[in-house]
Amino acid sequence: MAILVPIYAYFILKIKLDKHNAAALAGSFGSISAVTFVTAGAFLHNLKVEYGGFIVAGMALMESPAIVIAVVLDRLNKNKMNGGSRINWKALFHEALFGSSIYLLVGALIVGYITGDSGWKAEKVFADDLFKGILTFFLLDMGISAARRFRELAHVGFFLIITAVVLMVVNATVGLILTKVIGMPIGDALMFVVLCASASYIAVPAAMKDMIPEANPSIYLTVALSIVFPINIIVGIPLYYYFVTLT
Repeated sequence: MAILVPIYAYFILKIKLDKHNAAALAGSFGSISAVTFVTAGAFLHNLKVEYGGFIVAGMALMESPAIVIAVVLDRLNKNKMNGGSRINWKALFHEALFGSSIYLLVGALIVGYITGDSGWKAEKVFADDLFKGILTFFLLDMGISAARRFRELAHVGFFLIITAVVLMVVNATVGLILTKVIGMPIGDALMFVVLCASASYIAVPAAMKDMIPEANPSIYLTVALSIVFPINIIVGIPLYYYFVTLT
């Protein structure tokens, strides 16, 4: 999904957007939202539904490929249209694979693997008991940030609003079908569908700012933060859970 989504999203988005903005926004849809993922985890925790730790590793693996695909699509278009510079593969892969978010995710996985149950018991007060309060404050902050960008929705246009919702639905549907085919447990299935339906507003915008400077942040950041994020949090997660639990 992290490879296929940015490719097909790019060709849909460039119907109305220029190639740079289409590539950047496609990369956002192909990547993931860690905050949405964590919120889905809290949702399952409240329902006493467990999910496997491997899905966290899946989140780390799904974050970077979309960045690479987005930049490659942009560079290929540059080379085709006006003989643009060659792709700096070293810088590209360094940004995609060694970003701060990747370090944090992989580092957390390593620490968890090394410390095991004893490490969990020592840090449980932070990771379990205080987690809901911290998540509440963080979501409030993200909600304020999203609300501040509502005015920019007028600039992204009706096409992008509709397209964003359609891409969410399509990606979630494909993810749901895959979970049924594979036979994932309910918890794992929900987390995977959430990853498929989310869009990045942290890692991808940070990368696009340097790798595709021609792209407009008010487009790819506003769509991810003010459209995809709140819909997934308010409506998406409960709806995905409903469909995941259907036999």
